Formats: sequence, structure tokens, C-alpha cells
Amino acid sequence: MNRKTLLGTLEAILFACGEPVASDKLLKAAETTEIELRSALEELKEKYNTPESGIRLLELDGSFQFATNPAYIEPVRTALDLRRNTPLSQAAMEVLAVVAYNQPVTKAFVEQVRGVDCSGVIGSLIAKGLLEERGRLELPGRPLLYGTTENFLRCMQIDSLSGLPPLPKQQDEEDAPAQEEPSAEEVSS
Repeated sequence: MNRKTLLGTLEAILFACGEPVASDKLLKAAETTEIELRSALEELKEKYNTPESGIRLLELDGSFQFATNPAYIEPVRTALDLRRNTPLSQAAMEVLAVVAYNQPVTKAFVEQVRGVDCSGVIGSLIAKGLLEERGRLELPGRPLLYGTTENFLRCMQIDSLSGLPPLPKQQDEEDAPAQEEPSAEEVSS
């Protein structure tokens, strides 16, 4: 397949799908090599990811998707008569942070970290497509496990969970002098 045909094939697939497409599916559908695919996707990023382009090519944890350039979101909302989503509450942001940094987690874990009931918040985050069920834990009662979605990555404008900012270190850890483990002789005396 020549380069122009490969670029057109990738554009058509990404446009038609409307959701993230894994690179292995693109590789199979385009019948090309990994190197050619990566090169073509980079060329499409250069073509579309400019300030004046109405669409962007996003890479989300190894998957690719066309999305609206945030600079043009208001005219799109007007044309499609979309209401602006209300911003997430502080509680929702806290739950997302706990899940994103520790996933997969149970509702009980999130509640233990936050110290309050999180049933309603988790339900609303699932409805918004930011969290999803990831199976069940092998414990009595088999509680559900939750994790973030590709929609979460898109909304937070990061490529993968490795793009999350590092957690701040605890002040106590920084202030405490390094303590050595006692030797066996000190423990027995």
C-alpha cells in the first residue's frame, strides 16, 4: 500500500469509528508494518494537531481517535444544541484521583481513603463514562473493582495513566531522618 493510500485508510477508519481504535486493530486493517503505521500516525498528528485545525488526532493509551479541537468546542455545542456539562464536584474529583492512582479499586477502598460514602459519586462517574467496572475481587462478597476509562484520559487530556502528575511526598517523610533497622544483637539485648 502506498503512503497516500495508507494515510487515507487510517483517516477513514478513525473517522468512521468515532471511538478510540487500538493500534493493533489499525495495523491489521491497514495491512502494514508497525514502523509504517507509527510513521503514518505521526504524519496525521502533524497534519491535524495544529491550532487552526478543527479536529485533533489523540493517542489514548495506545489507541487513536479523532476529536474536536477544544478551541472550537463552543460552535460545535451550538450547532449540535449540546448543553455544557456541569463541572465535576470536589467529591467527584477526589474519587477520580483515588481510583486513577490506585486502580483497580473497590468502593470500600475509596470510602476508606475519603472517609465518607461514595456510592452516589461512583454511580454518577460511571454514568458520565469516566469510571467503569473492572471485574470482581476474589474476597467474600466479591466486591466490584473500578478503574478509569479512555474517556477519563480524553477529558484529562493525557495519553495514558503514566501522564498523571506525581503525587506529592508526605511532609512527615521529608522531615523524618532516615532510621536504620536495629541489628539482631540490639533486638535480643
